Parts: sequence; C-alpha cells; structure tokens
Amino acid sequence: MKLKANIATSENGFIFNPATGDSFTSNAIAAEILGYMKSGGSEAEIKKKILDQYEVEPNQLERDWDDYMLQLKEANLLDL
Repeated sequence: MKLKANIATSENGFIFNPATGDSFTSNAIAAEILGYMKSGGSEAEIKKKILDQYEVEPNQLERDWDDYMLQLKEANLLDL
C-alpha cells in the first residue's frame, strides 16, 4: 500500500490531506512509517526496519500494521 502522493506529513506526526482539508495526528512510530511510505519503501522493507529498530514481536507488528493501514484507508490517505 502506498500513501497518496499529495498527503503532507511532518516528522512530529502531523498528517494533512489537501484534497479534503482533513488533518490528523499520529505517534512517533506511525510518523516514521509514513515517512518510509512516502519515500517508496515496500511493506516488507518498512516492517523489517521497525522490527530491527524496536522491541516488538512480529505477530504484534502484523496486528498493529493491519490496524494502522485500516485507519489510513478509512481516512482516505492510501493510494489503493
């Protein structure tokens, strides 16, 4: 999944969709994931970076990833 090209993000977790005017905030790890997504990282690459950098079990990452992607989809932030 890819973040829509026009979505603006900041390092501190602010997300803005200029097409709708909607804005959101996210935590530091979510902001990091968005940064990886914007730079073209694949799902597998991003997950590997998160697993390497943080103490998280792979199963927990999968659950959290699925939940976050659903939130991004519902917020109309993903280019499906």
